[in-house]
Amino acid sequence: MFVKHLTPRLVLTLALTHWPTVFAAPVPSGPMTPSAPQLHAKSWVLMDAGTGDVITSHDANEHLPPASLTKLMTVYVATNEIQGGRLRSDDEVTISENAWHTEGSRMFLDPRSKVAVHDLLRGIVIDSGNDASVALAEHIAGDENSFAGLMNATAKRLGLDDTHFLNPTGLPAPDHYSSALDMAKLARAIINDESAYYPLYKQKHFTWNGIRQPNRNLLLWRDESVDGLKTGHTEAAGYCMVTSALRDGHRLITAVFGSTSMKNRANDAEKLLSYGFRFFDTQTYVKAAQVLSNPMLWKGEDRTLPVGSLDDIALTLPKDLNRKVDVRVNIDHPLVAPIAMGTVVGSLDLYDGDKKLVTRPLIALEEAPAGGWWKRTWDSLRLFFLNMFATEDATGA
Repeated sequence: MFVKHLTPRLVLTLALTHWPTVFAAPVPSGPMTPSAPQLHAKSWVLMDAGTGDVITSHDANEHLPPASLTKLMTVYVATNEIQGGRLRSDDEVTISENAWHTEGSRMFLDPRSKVAVHDLLRGIVIDSGNDASVALAEHIAGDENSFAGLMNATAKRLGLDDTHFLNPTGLPAPDHYSSALDMAKLARAIINDESAYYPLYKQKHFTWNGIRQPNRNLLLWRDESVDGLKTGHTEAAGYCMVTSALRDGHRLITAVFGSTSMKNRANDAEKLLSYGFRFFDTQTYVKAAQVLSNPMLWKGEDRTLPVGSLDDIALTLPKDLNRKVDVRVNIDHPLVAPIAMGTVVGSLDLYDGDKKLVTRPLIALEEAPAGGWWKRTWDSLRLFFLNMFATEDATGA
């Protein structure tokens, strides 16, 4: 370990020159990553589902009407209620006249009939039923306005800063909007948080009241790797679509807003998925709790303290067999015991050559109790003189 005292602030930088590589032997020249495809849509996002990294986007934060993409949040709120024990999938919902009269796409519910929550969820996801959405919202929150409050509170919790809901259906309303980035984030939350219910989104048909309706996601028929999520359309919104696909363990998410036709929105999503899978991949460069350094510990029982990352650090980057990512550990001050396990003690930078890719907190991987009286006293003296000499070096005295 090499420690150089330049100022009162102690900085320890460690480049892990022997970091294990997962890449094959170098090729003579680096790969070329083309620009993203041209689409018919107004706004779009291509996101890696594992890391949340955005691969490419266009006007990702623009406030646009989400149409029936709204129902992704309707279902997310409902499944959260189920997982929280406040709702059961076999609860029976009485269909109100208000729900029955709701315009637009329908599950074709009968007024005053009783329908199980799990059937309403299918009617919302597969049939895009506005009647089912209103019925479920009324059952959970009493009315649509109160349910919209739950939707907005959930959006805030998920960090959807460019989203505001006024109803559970996506029917046009002033100040009812979302963005491509927010819908991609919501899709990622559905996939990660509601995995037990995610298979709903790949079902191709649902029959209710003798009426068989197909899922409007054309890619479910076109691409076996596609397994969700939802389409939407109104005159104001155009044709919208949130899609996810899984290939060889790698999952991508697309959100497309304002495309020009049902066919074009599917083509737009397909182009984004092809681009992402063809030219990008995701690698884990640091494992959670992996010891990256053992810097000096002052006034402790031990002389060193293992440090690392709380979580795995994975990055989505253009495919490059020649890439070598360096992991650099920075400790911002002398480590003085006692230090609790998990305490942030510095930062962790990942570099590709001279380009910084990401910075993450560096934490203590073990508890560091204080040492005995004599060790604490001796280290206090050493620190005093080290800081004094460092100050003299810095001032030129």
